[in-house]
Formats: sequence, structure tokens, C-alpha cells
Amino acid sequence: MLNYLDKLKNTDSGNFFLMAGPCAIEGEDIALRIAEKIIGITDKLQIPYIFKGSYRKANRSKGSSFTGIGDEKALRILERVGREFGVPTVTDIHESDEAAMAAAYVDVLQIPAFLCRQTDLLIAAAQTGKVVNVKKGQFLSAGSMKFAVEKIKEAGNDKVILTDRGNTFGYQDLIVDYRGLPEMQGFGVPVVMDCTHSLQQPNQSSGVTGGKPELISTIAKAAIAVGADGLFIETHPDPANAKSDGANMLHLDLLEETLTKLIRIRQAIL
Repeated sequence: MLNYLDKLKNTDSGNFFLMAGPCAIEGEDIALRIAEKIIGITDKLQIPYIFKGSYRKANRSKGSSFTGIGDEKALRILERVGREFGVPTVTDIHESDEAAMAAAYVDVLQIPAFLCRQTDLLIAAAQTGKVVNVKKGQFLSAGSMKFAVEKIKEAGNDKVILTDRGNTFGYQDLIVDYRGLPEMQGFGVPVVMDCTHSLQQPNQSSGVTGGKPELISTIAKAAIAVGADGLFIETHPDPANAKSDGANMLHLDLLEETLTKLIRIRQAIL
């Protein structure tokens, strides 16, 4: 992924970049189908693209919730997506000893929001030499993310992305403070808006996280208007039957229309 961060920020089209895909890797066929669909859209619209899929979901409300199809199996699917379509891939890691394992298959290692202060995890990710995307904790200010950036850079890796995903608002909701995007850009790294997880409604009594997917385009439009470098959107051809986070994913059929509108906003502010 040589100089990929520069490519993301300085494309001929002037567009934002996109991290998108299913919440979790559910199987090879559906992963390839989603990737093919998104790549057709992003190529058409000249949007730099990173395929996203979690090889394992470690943070679930209920012990019976879907966590994955097996680490190696899911990672090999991510590797195949990257190889067949020629796009970089990103997946979450949860513990330090997962960093080297996942790095053998993907281009970007993502640090989940709840783990963004875990020093050993950040350092392990940095030491792989891969790009490290750190999700801002729901419990943190944008300004405090400079310490995550410092930890990664001090470990010898300057390939860092920061992703906002809202702040805790009461017990069962999140709210986005858009002042945080330019503040984090001030740390000299690309900043992404997670348009789907920022609409989660966590801690539901059912043990299944809720969401407001009808507001995904609203979150995305505002992020582009304030100058976000990239967007993070989880998408699925059948969100109602997705095995993870279906309540706040964008239906795959709506992605092209959404991105087309966002490009118009981007062009208007350049």
C-alpha cells in the first residue's frame, strides 16, 4: 500500500475516499458480490475505495450473537477480494496478537472505538507497517485522539487514519459533533466519518443494537460539507438479514445514489 494515504487525499477527481462493505464477513460469495457491486460504483464515480469487512466481531451485546465464520477463513476471503479486484482491504483487530495475523491478509488494520486507548494494541498494529485506522471512542473528545496518533507514530509508523463515529448521548444514543473532524485533521492525518455506526442506538433491552439508517445520507452530507477526507459506510444487499449490525447499515441498492449526491457537495465546496 505504498503511498496509499497520499493517493487517498490527492486524487485527480478531488473526491473523498470510501471505506465500505459488510459489517462482518459472512461468506465468500456474498463478500465478492458486495465488493464487485461497490467497485463498479466507485470506479464509475472515481472514488478511491477500500473494501471493509470484519473477520471476527469481538464486541457483541449478547453471547449468542454472530461473531464470525472462523478467523482464517474470513481473512482468506478478504485476501481474495483484494487480489481479485485490486483494491486495498481493511479489517478490525481486537488484541495485540491479532495484528501480525491480520496484517498477512489485509492492507489496513482498524482499531475499534472501544479499544482506541489500548497502547499495546496500537503499537502492535503500528509495528506491522500497515496503515492503521483508529476509530474515535464514543467516550472521547476529538482532541484526545492526538495521543493515539502519537503512539502509532512513535512506534515508527506514520500511516494513520482517524475515524469519527459519534459520541455517547445518554444511555441509548449517539450524537455527532462535526467540529471534531477539522480538529483531528489538525493532527496531520486523513479523517473519516463513520456514517453508519454514528447512528447506532446501543444498549437496547433486547441485547441487539438498534439504529437509524434513514439518516445515513444526512450524516454523510454534513461530513462532506465540513471537509471530511473519507467516509465509512457499512452496506449490505439485505440489511434486515445481515448477521451483524443490520439495523444501521445502508442498503446496497442505495449506495450509488447516495455517493452521487455527496460528490456534488464535494464539488461545491472545493
